[in-house]
Amino acid sequence: MSARNPSPRSVVFDINVMVGAVAGGNSPFRSWPSPPPVSDNPFADCLGIVNDAREFSLWLSEHILLNVVRVLVEGYGWELPPAEEYAELLVEVAEASGGDVVAPAVRVADCADHEDNRILECALASNADLIVSDDEDLTSMSPWRGIPIVRPREFASRVDAARRATRAP
Repeated sequence: MSARNPSPRSVVFDINVMVGAVAGGNSPFRSWPSPPPVSDNPFADCLGIVNDAREFSLWLSEHILLNVVRVLVEGYGWELPPAEEYAELLVEVAEASGGDVVAPAVRVADCADHEDNRILECALASNADLIVSDDEDLTSMSPWRGIPIVRPREFASRVDAARRATRAP
């Protein structure tokens, strides 16, 4: 591949990013222009970036998908069918971006929060270059085993800036 079109970098989003994209209010999640706008919903901006399938490939695990559905149903009052449809959409976005759903083979216990360890396991299984989370338990561990962990707004802002810089005359 040429320097202008390098292979997508592997990214794992925490559950809070995927839930916040649709339940965080003011979600601009739609057919995204390129570059996607930096909006009032950085979670949706993150999904828009991987939906572009340019710089990043999204990696998921079954555990992550099940918990996205669980949080939407139990925490936000969604009905089960729309929550499951959203999880299916996330799989489609991951596959279209060059990512996939992985089955982590290595258990991690580096974080006090059990659920955060499942995010770390997905990052190991997918050989992730980056983790995006709005969870202090995870962001305080950055870099974890050499993998930076950044907040959604930082991720979206940096990608937006990089895209604008490549389009500048």
